[in-house]
Amino acid sequence: MIETKIRIALFGSFYRGYYLLTELLHGPLRERFCVVGVATDDVTQGFISREKRVWQYPHRPEEETMVGQKAEMHGLAVYKGRVKTEPFYAMYEQVWRPHLCISATFGQRIDARLFNFPQFGFFNIHPCVEDGWPSKYAGPNPFQGLIRDGCDHSTAVLHRVDAGLDTGELIAMSPRVGIPPGASVVDMHKLTSPVIAKFAVPELVRLVDFTPAHSLAGSV
Repeated sequence: MIETKIRIALFGSFYRGYYLLTELLHGPLRERFCVVGVATDDVTQGFISREKRVWQYPHRPEEETMVGQKAEMHGLAVYKGRVKTEPFYAMYEQVWRPHLCISATFGQRIDARLFNFPQFGFFNIHPCVEDGWPSKYAGPNPFQGLIRDGCDHSTAVLHRVDAGLDTGELIAMSPRVGIPPGASVVDMHKLTSPVIAKFAVPELVRLVDFTPAHSLAGSV
């Protein structure tokens, strides 16, 4: 069977994951994508390093589950367990079969078996500023660093996932979003996520359309 849509898997949670999924499902480029699966954080599990990430800050219970609920409303497969396991590898490689993957606020490291599988790559969205790449704000809580250092804005980088932590090839940088006085980490997730979603999805299409020697034609 010849596929004409980009088979994409989302690894995401909180506002960045929610707005990216919304853009993939309802945005102007929605006809280019088939969302084949969603992996999202289960905040009750210790393997997502809750204490180092956005989940350490006050938030509503609905914010923990909104990505999974959105996916389920649209009949999408949702996974909340460990991703570096044989059962997940089997589902990922034999059922989801993504052409491309995107990570957006996801609490597990992606290993080589996962990031090497999609023919167009596995990508992550990471907040930072224009301080070179890799950024000094690499790690699980970049907004905390930006606010601590008195930055007046944030950008976000779309980068390829590799074996390092927020070190893979830089693909594109988003527009700036101001950091208002007194803004919290959670505030910045809310403010930046719609901008990041509208920035990232066209970049993903561009990556597929301009990747040499690759084509969706013939994908099974």
